[in-house]
Amino acid sequence: MAQRLPEFPAVRWFDAMAPDLDAFEVLAGEAFAALPQVFRDLCGDIQIRIADFPEAEILDEMEAETPFDLLGLFVGIGLAQDTGVAETGQLPNTVFLYRRPILDYWAENEDSLGAIVAHVLVHEIGHHFGLSDEDMEAIEDAVG
Repeated sequence: MAQRLPEFPAVRWFDAMAPDLDAFEVLAGEAFAALPQVFRDLCGDIQIRIADFPEAEILDEMEAETPFDLLGLFVGIGLAQDTGVAETGQLPNTVFLYRRPILDYWAENEDSLGAIVAHVLVHEIGHHFGLSDEDMEAIEDAVG
């Protein structure tokens, strides 16, 4: 007797659209909420912002070759540099997630979109903690 496969609802790819900025905001919020509480507590009142692409000044500063080179960015004063005294005009610590480069990366790799967003979010929060890209690569290599 042949085994019957479970039936799943058909994906309506014909009607499917790439997640917009609002959907990315929800996805980032879910990824942040899934982080361990102790990790979230250390973030303080860090803000998470979603944009399609980095601004031109950021791309120049980061020496990016294309607008797709940067998936996320931490802007602010990391915990290691924080003196505890707020400076006049100091903006809140912010993690930017860039929707279009993340979607491009997703299309070219086998990771789920949620996993990519979570990875970029954790990476940028790592900069808030004062970790360099090299520090985070070493941690990832040790874990996985």
